Amino acid sequence: MIHYHNKKFKLVRTTTNGAVSGDILFHYQQQGRLLWCSYRSESILMGHLLGTVDEAGTITMSYHQVDPSGEIMTGTCRSTPEILANGKIRLHEKWQWTSGDESSGASVLEEY
Repeated sequence: MIHYHNKKFKLVRTTTNGAVSGDILFHYQQQGRLLWCSYRSESILMGHLLGTVDEAGTITMSYHQVDPSGEIMTGTCRSTPEILANGKIRLHEKWQWTSGDESSGASVLEEY
């Protein structure tokens, strides 16, 4: 199983309906199969994710965050890992808002 404890990830790209920006850094914590993270950036005052990790390292999570206007945004995400040639992890994310327009999108994060 891939272990994400104390690993940091940065956003590489996201679809236009994503709310996070390139300055965001996700610092994951993990205990057993439980995974969590707090994050913030210029576009997010505060965000949290909570999820589980399966045997293949795939993360299934929910997230909530507050934007600068005070809007609370929520969603779900499934992140599939890819191990790069340098040993770092790239996460391919498929997510969907459970608030607002409930649209879906995709993002890529890479271990920092």
